[in-house]
Order: sequence, then C-alpha cells, then structure tokens
Amino acid sequence: MSWLVLMLAGVAEAVWAVALGKSQGFTQWVPSVVFVVALAASMAGLAWAMRTLPTGTAYAVWVGIGASLAIAYGMLTGAESTSVWRLLFLAMIIGGVIGLKAVE
Repeated sequence: MSWLVLMLAGVAEAVWAVALGKSQGFTQWVPSVVFVVALAASMAGLAWAMRTLPTGTAYAVWVGIGASLAIAYGMLTGAESTSVWRLLFLAMIIGGVIGLKAVE
C-alpha cells in the first residue's frame, strides 16, 4: 500500500510543479489553488509512505515520478523541447525509479 500511496504522491508532485509554473508567481488564482492542494496531497502522501519505506528510496522515487511526469507534460504540450537525448535521459530517470523499487 505504501508504494501505491508514494506513486500517487509523485503524481501530485508533478501536478503542483506544473501548477506552480502556470500560477505566474501566484498571480493566477486557479493554478495557485491547484498548487496548494496538490502540494499538501503530495507531502502528505510522501510522509505517509515514509512510515514504512526507507527515506532515501521513498524520496528518490517521489522525485523521479514527479520530475518525469512534469517533463513529459512539458514535452507533450510543446512547452519543452523533445529530442532523442532528452527522451533517453528521461528513460534513465524512470529506469532508476524502477530499479529502486525492484531491489527493495
């Protein structure tokens, strides 16, 4: 159950990261509210998962999921460039997260 909660917290991390960018320095109301809600959910999920998972592993997986999804979102929306190199390095992040889970 901790792994599922951690994965959902990682998704919430990507949501708050994207919302933070769209808030334009907290001048846009809706993205600012989404940021606060997703941040709270993300931190609560990470904290809950860390009750049974090692801190370093949980944190690395949480960051990896959030960063990967935020980058993928940027690429899909055209906000970030897409290249073979960027996709390769993104795959390395995802592979590292899977590896941390696999050796748990």
